[in-house]
Amino acid sequence: MSELYTNVWVMSVKKLLIRLVQGAILMVLPFMLLIRMAVLVYEHYHFRGWFCLLIGAMISAAILFTYLYYFQERFFAKTLNYKQFQRNYAILLGIVILYCINSTWSVSIANVKEMEVKQEFKNLHPILRLSISTLILIEKDIILTDAERKREDYHEMGLPSKKYSLHYEQSSGYAHAVDIRTKGHSWLRNKLIQAYFELMGFNTLIHKGTAEHLHVSLSSVDSQGI
Repeated sequence: MSELYTNVWVMSVKKLLIRLVQGAILMVLPFMLLIRMAVLVYEHYHFRGWFCLLIGAMISAAILFTYLYYFQERFFAKTLNYKQFQRNYAILLGIVILYCINSTWSVSIANVKEMEVKQEFKNLHPILRLSISTLILIEKDIILTDAERKREDYHEMGLPSKKYSLHYEQSSGYAHAVDIRTKGHSWLRNKLIQAYFELMGFNTLIHKGTAEHLHVSLSSVDSQGI
């Protein structure tokens, strides 16, 4: 009997873990698709960054609407008419757009190396800004060490100047690269953050400039490099 109880307990734990994983995936999926689709549209069609975010927001809102529709059908046995479909989707789309605006507006002083980097945050491509702010919701101690650069900045840091860099302002009107501090953090944590950006479609590289950091970039029309 004890063996039977053990097996039942193990199966229950497995089912619980599976449910938790499924729930976590469902929770993060709208955020992930919001960013991933915006990156995908930008890289393939080079539309304006804000238009790419709008497309990502529409897809994210559609996923949230599916959740809402399933919830209402499952627990309230409520069937929506066409006008209710439109209204609910419009509300969800508005919420996602507000999230995008809020996330790209600014970054906390606690998440930047110095005030200058905070000011440079608005000069980053909006898709890159959104990805950073979304990550900060999970990993609060993210520190941005560098964002937009000028050619002379490399000389000031004691580094050779670069002819092309995604840290420079691109033809999109924004810088397409940011550096994130890795020093003082575990290898696993740094790899998970790197994996997050790669999953979202960004280019990444851990390298040393003035100190070891994670370099994250979004390809542009001007440069496909990192």
